[in-house]
Amino acid sequence: MPKKSSSSVDIFGLLSDSGEKAKKKRREELLASAGVKEFFAEGSISVDMRTCHGLECKLCIKACPTNALYWKAGEVGVVEDLCVYCGACVLSCMVDDCVKVERKREDGTIEKFSKPKDVIALENKINTKKRFERVKDVFPTAKDYCERYKRAKQE
Repeated sequence: MPKKSSSSVDIFGLLSDSGEKAKKKRREELLASAGVKEFFAEGSISVDMRTCHGLECKLCIKACPTNALYWKAGEVGVVEDLCVYCGACVLSCMVDDCVKVERKREDGTIEKFSKPKDVIALENKINTKKRFERVKDVFPTAKDYCERYKRAKQE
């Protein structure tokens, strides 16, 4: 009876890895052809068909910059490979909690939103952080700030 080797290979793991790589490559090609840069490591989007008024408005479809949302047989369809999780659909939707987006930034931060006010609050938080970092680059300490503007007043 032959001995089993101590190094075993997980065939199913290899298949799922190659599937993920192929999916990622296909996504990169689709987004590159559209001229869209990917900002998020991963994400998901869902549309609640029970609350969606898509037949009446189609606002999310019109707002999508990558055409990831489309009208299909009486409901809004999603092409996950095209979605960049930007939140334009949530901002334009007239029903709260109809379109839900979850995205993961490259630093590991997970952001979830499903209401326009959530998207705006998130963007304000991000922009505030960026402004604070810019000011800190120019004026690392309060003393630097005082010295710079003390001279300006004297002149």
